[in-house]
Amino acid sequence: MEYYNWVLAFHVMAFMSWMAMLFYLPRLFVYHVEHANKPQFGEVVKIQEYKIYHYIGHPAMWATIASGVLMIIINPYLLQSGAWLYAKIAVLLLLIAYSYSLEYYRKKLESGKCIKNGKFFRAYNEVPTFLSILIVVYVVLKTVSLVFTLLTLLLFAFTWYMIAK
Repeated sequence: MEYYNWVLAFHVMAFMSWMAMLFYLPRLFVYHVEHANKPQFGEVVKIQEYKIYHYIGHPAMWATIASGVLMIIINPYLLQSGAWLYAKIAVLLLLIAYSYSLEYYRKKLESGKCIKNGKFFRAYNEVPTFLSILIVVYVVLKTVSLVFTLLTLLLFAFTWYMIAK
């Protein structure tokens, strides 16, 4: 337990770095598709997209996962501390899938084969916001409120609808 708080601090910093990429990369996608008629701008954005994913986001995701696993190894009681951890892990799996989907779209944009528009990426940009809200609430409150979770998901659906319509 001596090292637990150090690992926790690293976990929070890694999560923050990963979230920075998850928040910013879809915004770059918006700029990319909305300025497709400006090749020089597109080339700069492609470099930024590549670097933020490969140099910041992907390593930070793995640092978050590794430090989370290490926290459980150091303090196995976490596995018995309630449903909040399992809910957090479930949302984390969605966040990981989302992260890999960003690389999929990045490659499509890089090759010029992406058919999504700026409106789609604006809406897609909201996914990590709502997933991170769920994670933070589960971790801080150490509980899973079904009402809060459903309200958050409904708010997400409404937000997605309003942006995408």
